[in-house]
Amino acid sequence: MARRASTPDRQDVPERIVDIDVSEEMRNAFLEYSYSVIHARALPDARDGLKPVHRRILFAMGEMGLRPERGHVKSSRVVGEVMGKYHPHGDSAIYDALVRMAQPFSMRLPLVDGHGNFGSLDDGPAASRYTEARMAPAALLMVTGLDEDTVPMVPNYDDQLLQPEVLPAAYPNLLVNGTTGIAVGMATSMPPHNLGEVIGAARHLLTHPEASLDTLMKHVPGPDLPGGGRIIGLDGIRDAYLTGRGSFRTRATTRIEKTSPRRQGIVVTELPYLVGPEKVIEKIKDAVQSKKLQGIADVKDLTDRTQGLRLVIEIKNGFNPEAVLERLYKLTPMEESFSINNVALVDGTPRTMGLKELLTVYLDFRRDVVRRRSEHRLARRRERLHLVEGLLVAILDIDEVIQVIRTSDDAGTARGRLMEVFDLSEPQATYILDLQLRRLTKFSQIELDKEKAELLEQIAELEEILGDEKVLTKLVSTELAEVAKQHGTPRRTVLLESDGASRSAAADAPLEVADDPCWVLLSSTGLMARTSDDGPLSREGGRAKHDAVVAAVRSSARGEIGVVTSAGRVVRMSALDLPTLPPTTGAPTLSGGAPLAAFVDLPPGEQPLTLTALGTEGPGLALGTAHGVVKRVTTDPPKGHSFEVIALKDGDRVVGAVELATGEEDLVFVTSDAQLLRFSASAVRPQGRAAGGVAGVRLADGATVAFFGAVDPAADNVVVTASGSSDALPGTDAGAMKVAPYSEYPAKGRATGGVRAHRFLKGEDALVLAWVGPAGARASAANGVAVDLPEPTGRRDGSGTPGGPAVAGIGLL
Repeated sequence: MARRASTPDRQDVPERIVDIDVSEEMRNAFLEYSYSVIHARALPDARDGLKPVHRRILFAMGEMGLRPERGHVKSSRVVGEVMGKYHPHGDSAIYDALVRMAQPFSMRLPLVDGHGNFGSLDDGPAASRYTEARMAPAALLMVTGLDEDTVPMVPNYDDQLLQPEVLPAAYPNLLVNGTTGIAVGMATSMPPHNLGEVIGAARHLLTHPEASLDTLMKHVPGPDLPGGGRIIGLDGIRDAYLTGRGSFRTRATTRIEKTSPRRQGIVVTELPYLVGPEKVIEKIKDAVQSKKLQGIADVKDLTDRTQGLRLVIEIKNGFNPEAVLERLYKLTPMEESFSINNVALVDGTPRTMGLKELLTVYLDFRRDVVRRRSEHRLARRRERLHLVEGLLVAILDIDEVIQVIRTSDDAGTARGRLMEVFDLSEPQATYILDLQLRRLTKFSQIELDKEKAELLEQIAELEEILGDEKVLTKLVSTELAEVAKQHGTPRRTVLLESDGASRSAAADAPLEVADDPCWVLLSSTGLMARTSDDGPLSREGGRAKHDAVVAAVRSSARGEIGVVTSAGRVVRMSALDLPTLPPTTGAPTLSGGAPLAAFVDLPPGEQPLTLTALGTEGPGLALGTAHGVVKRVTTDPPKGHSFEVIALKDGDRVVGAVELATGEEDLVFVTSDAQLLRFSASAVRPQGRAAGGVAGVRLADGATVAFFGAVDPAADNVVVTASGSSDALPGTDAGAMKVAPYSEYPAKGRATGGVRAHRFLKGEDALVLAWVGPAGARASAANGVAVDLPEPTGRRDGSGTPGGPAVAGIGLL
């Protein structure tokens, strides 16, 4: 029977239990975590303004040779290089940091030149495998000098490589590009500034270390945001520059303009810092849907690469654009607050600093960089000078040098004999042994003499820099000035001390346009507008600069008026849709008006004749047709967009319409064969809209009515006629024009032939223009340019004066 092997009893290992205070352990662990977050992730160094991940990205790109003059490489390649060698964290965090350094709307002076979709204010970037990157010119300023021992080098995370503790930073990057970060128990938030302004303040502080904050703010008056915009209120900025904490409000850059012939809009060309148009549009829609915001008709994002940001907010008719804009500032990100918290690491310790402290820390660092660089260069040049001097000794006795080398058993012996015979140091002897024979020429000696002189001069300059603090400071200032000259750009952000009285006035302004009385005007070229008040329309002020008003009716801002057309229709339209003319003391000009076609869509061949007030008490409207029919009708408007006011026979059309003021005016017909008939409007009985009118003037065979209107018989009126050929194209023949007093033409009964108003000359057989109205009327050509009329004559049947431009229309004003 087999026996189981016995084993010695196993000795139990004694347990090691350590009593700890849980609260103390938690405190220590939390402090270690906090220290790691503060130093290795969240807060920037006050010297180069970079967090560790940004610093490592720029250093890795420099090591990869991704300079601005070379081609782009895949962003994922950069991310992999950084993650594998220097930054043992997630690739998404590294790529996000790289993307931010490439976004011109995030940084005032981008450090990465990105190729591809690096995102926008509303959308994120494409994946790193789709985008490409290289260093931007400004990034070279951050890394230049790394090979000259300008900054301390520290081991990477696995002690395999070295990385810079801080970058040399040839400009104050922390102030120029700003930064944000959230650490444990603290956070930093710094806005970007203008490079030229910051360097100007730094140079002033170099020469005036005791400079006050007010003096520095003459150079740096405030932040300069990448997207422009406006900063409102500077008190908070001064607080931040003094204590390191403050705030300011940023506001979009806007202007109010006509977005269409019948509507005004707010055009946004710049938004607050890091605010995108889609975010603004979303907030506007939410405010409109919740009834918090009124007066918005539409929002369009017309941003493109050519004109940049362009956000058009159309305002409904009847709303005050300034008041709507004020509400947009309150309810949307078109106005945002930015809190400044200048927290950065100084000697590894978080500090809250004002403007002067930030500049002082940077300038002290930059002096140290230039000093270390000068020491490095001085050592290298002294080493080179030592070698050149030894080489010059060897060239003077080159034959003996060669003999010594040839008779030596090995290189070590040759080195020792050279040192002994020529009194050389070991580096000099080694350099001579490594020398190529082609350097042992007479020309090489000349080059060496020249190089020695240059080295002596450079060594003297470097010794002066290191020996005199003033020279060192001047060099730092000169280098900063060169950076500002090459990379500085004009300020983009406008600084405003306060809103001023304009905002308070806009805030108190009513949101909707009041239903105030006004005049609605129609010009001879088809422009329409309304006045801002109902004051009397002046005919004073000299000649009209442009166009002539052919119709003017009283209305109100929210009232309706009608456009009488040649088809015998009245088309309804709202006065609120029309652009408003500013108040004027002279004759109004409609250069700011909008074309009638923008408000009324008329079929081809149908022409607008005049305007009429709808729904008002009065004697009504008088119309005259081309076949000599006259009609009076009241314009009590029925429902609908348009309605007829006369039943026309086939081939007939309305040639004139006028709104009567008293019903006792003279109705005037002028025919194409130069006959004028005037009779009282009381001779025509008002009819309904469906009636066809009554006979107004008796026409000769082939004649038509050239003009129909109404005038006050007691006023000073004139008759304007122009004769020409009936075969000429309209508007091409100026004709022979004549102006005669209206009183020269006797009144006749309705439906008679009238009296002769113009005598035709040879080659003339018809009137190309006729008009009857108050004296002092204005005439205009087809393009709206004013035309001078001849002086009135006393001959009612005389011939006209030839010459002059063709008149397209005559108006009262």
